[in-house]
Amino acid sequence: MTLNCAVLDDYQGAARSMADWSPLAGAVEVRSLRDRLGSQDEVVAAVGDCEILVAMRERTPFPASLLDRLPRLRLLITSGMRNASIDLEAAARSNVTVCGTASNSAPPAELTWALILALARHVVQEAGALRDCGPWQSTIGSDLHGRRLALLGLGKIGAKVAAVGRAFGMDVMAWSRSLTDERAAEHGVVRAGSLAELLEAGDFVSVHLQLGERTRGLIGVAELKRMRRTAYLVNTSRAAIVDQEALVQALREGWIAGAGADVFEQEPLPAGHPLRTAPHFLGLPHLGYVTRRNYEGYFGEAVEDITAYLTGRPVRTLVTPAERPPDMH
Repeated sequence: MTLNCAVLDDYQGAARSMADWSPLAGAVEVRSLRDRLGSQDEVVAAVGDCEILVAMRERTPFPASLLDRLPRLRLLITSGMRNASIDLEAAARSNVTVCGTASNSAPPAELTWALILALARHVVQEAGALRDCGPWQSTIGSDLHGRRLALLGLGKIGAKVAAVGRAFGMDVMAWSRSLTDERAAEHGVVRAGSLAELLEAGDFVSVHLQLGERTRGLIGVAELKRMRRTAYLVNTSRAAIVDQEALVQALREGWIAGAGADVFEQEPLPAGHPLRTAPHFLGLPHLGYVTRRNYEGYFGEAVEDITAYLTGRPVRTLVTPAERPPDMH
């Protein structure tokens, strides 16, 4: 019996070229879907015949209501070892094994600096003017050296961002509810006593927190008004940590100098979304983890996950159903 496997949200059509899928030949028929499936009906229609699915990060959610409509599904693989859009309890109830892959934290940290530097030196505006034979120099950039980098979160990614900030000669401060003085000192960072203190002190405020009940909407109107009018906000973590309506208002009314984001509550971002036309906003289409090394890891380990599952010894499991799923051979 040949099994069906679909790779979802392969926007660049890169899945097949980033890994050697030949170990699955004869046992698994693999297809790749480049277009985003916007509704559960579209997902069911496109992959309802599949026993195996490979999900790219959190692009396609798998709530209980969708898993119930995919009775053939037995193995769901996510890139990375954490995926908030998969209902793991529902997967277990549906006898679906969920496996993950490794994920490198360096690319999102690097992209954070792409946004910070582009905002500080008005790179997009000046490059566009040069290409279009516009004015030769029309902006004045912001310095990094001697300014304060304010980090919300000092985990793997936040710590990498802090190290680069220090290399630029920035004064680095960080805050989270769980951050200790010891952790801050380990990375040469000053621990802010409160979120308010961090926001009021930062020239560049960068978000590196996990999304949860305590961080959802953490940055709203009051918090944005605490920031300096010359400060920039960058979010490469999760969109819902920053109130999107409040951010649009802050940009339109000049509460802050500008903002950059690589994450949005609805992706792809709708054509009419106000952030697309907000002043002093630099947005990217969620490129934080999109690098060759990460893709080679995601898809290479997805092949390993499938191979291991077929032998009855799944690896990198996030969910192993209590009830053994039917034999897939």
